[in-house]
Amino acid sequence: MSGDGEEDASLEFTPTWIIAIVCTVIIFMSLFFERFLHYIGKVLKRKKNFALFEALLKVQEELMLLGFISLMLSVCQVSLQRTCIKETLMLRGLPCKRESPNSVSHVSLVRHYQTKFPLDFTGMRMLLASESGGSGHCKSGKVPLLSVEATHQLHIFIFVLAMTHVILSLITIVLGIAQMRDWKSWEVKIQQEDDTAEKMVKHVHELQFIKKRFKENKIFSWLHSFGKQFYGTITIDDYRAMRLGFIMMHYKDNPKFNFYKYMIRALETDFKKVVGISWYFWALVIVFLLLNINGWHAYFWISFVPFILLFFVGAKLEHIISNLAKKVVDQNVATIGNCVVIPSDDLFWFKSPKLVLFFIHYILFQNAFDIAYFFWILTTYSFGSCIMGSKSYIIPRLVFSGIIQVVCGYSTLPLYAIVSHMGSRYKKAILPDHMHETFDQWLASAKSNKLKREKTSNEGTVDKLWGAWNRKKASNKTEVVAKSGEEMQEIQHEPVPEIEIGIHN
Repeated sequence: MSGDGEEDASLEFTPTWIIAIVCTVIIFMSLFFERFLHYIGKVLKRKKNFALFEALLKVQEELMLLGFISLMLSVCQVSLQRTCIKETLMLRGLPCKRESPNSVSHVSLVRHYQTKFPLDFTGMRMLLASESGGSGHCKSGKVPLLSVEATHQLHIFIFVLAMTHVILSLITIVLGIAQMRDWKSWEVKIQQEDDTAEKMVKHVHELQFIKKRFKENKIFSWLHSFGKQFYGTITIDDYRAMRLGFIMMHYKDNPKFNFYKYMIRALETDFKKVVGISWYFWALVIVFLLLNINGWHAYFWISFVPFILLFFVGAKLEHIISNLAKKVVDQNVATIGNCVVIPSDDLFWFKSPKLVLFFIHYILFQNAFDIAYFFWILTTYSFGSCIMGSKSYIIPRLVFSGIIQVVCGYSTLPLYAIVSHMGSRYKKAILPDHMHETFDQWLASAKSNKLKREKTSNEGTVDKLWGAWNRKKASNKTEVVAKSGEEMQEIQHEPVPEIEIGIHN
């Protein structure tokens, strides 16, 4: 019911011109956004940037998933509203503290979260959240599981979270590529130097890469790596040494290999993975929402995890470069020409360079969650709402989020872009973009042929085993028959034993 007592108007009693205008605006905005994504895709394909094009397709998949989530929430909102639970259950695990436990209803609970509504987007559909379909349906002592208004607010939060993650991931990759803009000129300079430079014998400690990176003390080496991630992370000497180490291990026949282009292609391919939201991250969202209980300040403590993890990842990547320098010093006294490092998976956590990408993915997602949650609360309720929490907890979280976004874009991502190639294997991005599809088809065909050969081999093995078993069975049967014949012959030649029959009186 509305404030003046009139019944809410359904489509039956809504003017057709209003319906037409609303549908026109919604359809126009949807088509505009769809055409915009289509145009970006055409531009990326025209520039043959297939890695970013696949990342765009990943974004479209996320949007389709959001549309499905929206559909499920819309379909299930009536069932959620008509599902009734005891009033006492509504007092457990509240984000805000209730002053009075009496007369608990879900509508009053939602209103209790709101101290004021300066930017209340959800208030525009209050008329849709009529209590006649929810609390009026429940018996005395029970309340709806989730009101229409609360369902709508949850719907908005999921959408804001996904969009924030995509946008912040895009900002991170743009910041990272901007930080690596000097590397392109380094690549050209190094290739020119290789043509004109004289190969001279140098002591390893005279090399600039060794001077800046090699530290004998392990503790000092870790401290140096931790601080190095905040200033001048990658220098031209680092780039030259790691580039040469990669080429000597994987592309020795082509000293003119363009290491910069390979790195950018690999980074764009990894971005396709980072921009998506995997099922385990959606599970984390559920856990975060569950832990948002009044007095726990869970979001404040959880925000320390990506903040600390980011610095650990950056320090580890820097320390890998230091270990590369240490290996050169341990294995060589002097070298001819430039320093040649030896890439190895042993330098990474659990011998897995991919684990670093997973940590970066988690850091970006957790940071996106904190920022999305803040703006969702700000627009849905207000900055002074109890669900927002105390300012002493909110401000540090925002500071952490800002630091994470800047450091990850300008330091951690460029570090990952080059250090991740210091493993024992190279990535598929080493092939040109136009060969990826051909390579994938060849790989799928090879796997299929291998499975067919294994199947044929298994069938042949089964046939051989079956034939051997039948032959063994026939052999055993022959032996039994022969043995039975021998026993019969022995019985026939044996004398008949005499049997004495005694008659007892």
